[in-house]
Amino acid sequence: MSDGLLAEAEWVRVEATLGLTADTQSARGQFFTPEQAAVLIASMPHLPFGDPIKVLDPGAGSGMLTAAIVERLVSEAPSRKVEVRSVEVDASLIPALERTAGLCRDWAYSHGADVSVNVVQGDIIEHSTGLESQLKEEFDVVVMNPPYLKLGAGSPQRRALESLGWDAPNLYAAFLAIGVEALKPGGQLVAITPRSFANGPYFGQFRRKLLQQLAINRLHTFESRSTVFSDNGVLQENIVFSATKTRERGPVLITASQDHLGTITQRLVPYPELVSPLDQQQFIRIMIDDNDAQATTVIAALPATLNDLGLSVSTGRIVDFRVRENLTAQPTPACLPLVYPGNLRNGEVLWPRSMGKAQGFEIRREEDHRALMPEGCYVLVKRFSAKEERRRIVAAMWTPERNGNVPVAFENHLNVFHTRGYGLDFDVGWGLCLWLNSTVVDRYFRTFSGHTQVNATDLRSLRYPDAETLRYLGQTVGTLPDQKELDTLVDSVLGDKVTA
Repeated sequence: MSDGLLAEAEWVRVEATLGLTADTQSARGQFFTPEQAAVLIASMPHLPFGDPIKVLDPGAGSGMLTAAIVERLVSEAPSRKVEVRSVEVDASLIPALERTAGLCRDWAYSHGADVSVNVVQGDIIEHSTGLESQLKEEFDVVVMNPPYLKLGAGSPQRRALESLGWDAPNLYAAFLAIGVEALKPGGQLVAITPRSFANGPYFGQFRRKLLQQLAINRLHTFESRSTVFSDNGVLQENIVFSATKTRERGPVLITASQDHLGTITQRLVPYPELVSPLDQQQFIRIMIDDNDAQATTVIAALPATLNDLGLSVSTGRIVDFRVRENLTAQPTPACLPLVYPGNLRNGEVLWPRSMGKAQGFEIRREEDHRALMPEGCYVLVKRFSAKEERRRIVAAMWTPERNGNVPVAFENHLNVFHTRGYGLDFDVGWGLCLWLNSTVVDRYFRTFSGHTQVNATDLRSLRYPDAETLRYLGQTVGTLPDQKELDTLVDSVLGDKVTA
């Protein structure tokens, strides 16, 4: 790697990582950027036109990203001055960061380039908020691998960002907000982050403000969740994206790879294909290949919303640790059914089922009745799944005929489709269950959901077949077919063919 700069910076990173305990990394959300990932990240921003080129690395760690961006800028623009500010809050990492900064300066000097790296020990959020901000619209490039840590509503970092008009529910979102604030107009931000901000209500306000300020130019995703930080055992699904601080919206290059360097797919898409201007939620939809795009076309053409169908979806009402006194390991004549995700099997609800979870819910007080759904048919979707599972959306149907004509309690890790709080028409409900389990829905869902949770908000955002089509589909087969047969059935009913 270019006379050894990045190889030496990688040794510094490895040594710094070995000096951290797993508890420390977890508490601070610290996961240092490996060499190959740093090369990919540093390759993504457009080369700025200014002289000097001013760069900010706001969560520098051992300085791997600093080294990668210096290596690229010196290689491509050796006659221009480069000024880098590398900020790190952890004082124990400053010696490693200073070593890497020294490597960068020496390597640049040996190549006839003028590079300065200013190491700052401190909290980037404190440096970026308040009346004496030193970072406001100062930098041409911001490059980051931010820490991943949930921020409570009352946390100092979250309150500090609110003073700048941002709602940052996670530390990585706070760093992205700081990066936007630090950029000059037309400046470039490139970051490796969890994909979780791309959809859902949790990051809704943050996502909308981010997309108002930045235009995404390129987005890269990894086929394996364990690729990026494999030496840290991190299974977070990550993306790398570069964006410009501008109101102009041009085509976006979407790439995907199995590992850091080997590109599998590449697509250039119009900006509205990534973020639809008609989508109030402003979901970021990552269509990796033509099959994803075709699935999106099919779903977008469907005629109905849940409201059109007269249906609703909400999370199950039972949070088990809060109602332990109501739970029974096995059903008794005095209790009602309690359904967990583990009860969902092959489109049906197997209840009761021996699985280490309570199967009964006893009414002990009058207010306990509010936790129940009335007797009837309900379509259930697991709220949590893994990317490596065959389907992200796993649906099953609770029916009085199979499960008993009694009120039922659904645990909070389930999404429940209902008719304004009551049961569904059987045929419509079974058709809905079949449709939700199809590959076309799964493909579409994966374009905007990169984490393990299936939110009720995500399900509300879908378009659906009309009631007549769902009823027809529900009358076609009585049990969940294998995936190929189900997809053929759904394709024929919808009138479109989607290749799995």
